[in-house]
Amino acid sequence: MKKLLILLALFSINVFAEPININKADAESISQALKGVGMVRANAIVKYRRKNGPFKTLNDLTNVPGIGGKIVKKNARDLNLSGSISKKTKTKAKKTANKKAKDSKATAKKTKAKDKKSKAKKSKTKKSKAKKTDKKKKSKAKKTK
Repeated sequence: MKKLLILLALFSINVFAEPININKADAESISQALKGVGMVRANAIVKYRRKNGPFKTLNDLTNVPGIGGKIVKKNARDLNLSGSISKKTKTKAKKTANKKAKDSKATAKKTKAKDKKSKAKKSKTKKSKAKKTDKKKKSKAKKTK
C-alpha cells in the first residue's frame, strides 16, 4: 500500500508541474519537460533563442527547425514565455498550431496523390512498351516464316 502511495505521489508531481519558461530554460530542462522534444530539438530551441532573441508567442516556436505545430499544441500547457501566459495567447497558439498541423496533413495527402499518379503513369508506360515489344516479336516471327 505504501509503495502505491509513493508511486501516485511521484506521478502527481509531474502532472502538476509548473510550465517551463521557454525563454530562460536550458536545453536539458526543455527536453525533460516537453513531450516529443529530445536533446536535439531542445538544443535547437536554445540556439534559435540565442540567435533571434526571446520568443514572443508560443507560435514563434514553430520557427525553430524540428518544432512543428503538433509539438507546440501538445505542450501548450507546459510552455511559458515569462511569469504567466494569458488565455488569449494560449488560444491563439493552439489555433495556429492546429492550422499548421492541418496544412502539413493536406500537403502530405497531395504528395501521396501525386505519387499515385506518377506510379500509374509509369505502369501505363511499361504496359505500352511491353505491347510494342510483343508486336515487334510477332512481326519478326511472321517475317521469318
